[in-house]
Amino acid sequence: MTDDRLVIEALTSGYGETDILQGATLTLRRGEILALMGRNGMGKTTLLKTVMGLIPTRGGRVSLDGVPINGKPPAWLLAQGVGYAPQELPLFQDLSIRDNLRLALRGDRDLATALKIVERNFPFLLERLDQLAGTLSGGEQKMLILSRALMTEPDILLIDEISEGIQPSVVQRIETALKAEREQRGVSILVVEQNLGFALGVADRWAVMKLGQIVDEGACDAASRETVLKHLSI
Repeated sequence: MTDDRLVIEALTSGYGETDILQGATLTLRRGEILALMGRNGMGKTTLLKTVMGLIPTRGGRVSLDGVPINGKPPAWLLAQGVGYAPQELPLFQDLSIRDNLRLALRGDRDLATALKIVERNFPFLLERLDQLAGTLSGGEQKMLILSRALMTEPDILLIDEISEGIQPSVVQRIETALKAEREQRGVSILVVEQNLGFALGVADRWAVMKLGQIVDEGACDAASRETVLKHLSI
């Protein structure tokens, strides 16, 4: 059995007549956390949306455990164990925390079991299930988004800018939750990030994207910070 879970090969996609991804190649391995970094507008979010079938592929291939998934709709990918926590706040502000969490499930009979996943990562949400999602702080909303993605117990999880605009204590809680899910269930996580400290602290490997291509990657070690900073400053 190969260790490669999600393989992205020479991927091209974009909007209108513009190609944002221009031959991006990246591999997410079994049970690892991979941080994808780069400046704004380099194609990181486009890559996640293309993998999730939200943007059509124009060239290249995306494979899940060796099986091509180009063009598969998001619902099919979710059924195959691919979870997604997008950058935009995909919450129903006028619905309760409970109802927002229920949206991740096929039926209410799975809710009690799924809430145990929320409890082990962000137990405060269970104490406030009747609270409207729109009244949560920005950091609390990010934890709700992540909880909803984790409730489906994905084998692969794609996360887009989860630490953006939230305080360090919440970032630390999210880092702890992601590491715990990886250790307990072996989930493979691809996290798009601009918070360098969080990215290198949570991940096993890093990759840098520039102008729609992966230009460098490596292990998260003592030398990583200077290497990545150099890329981000150019």
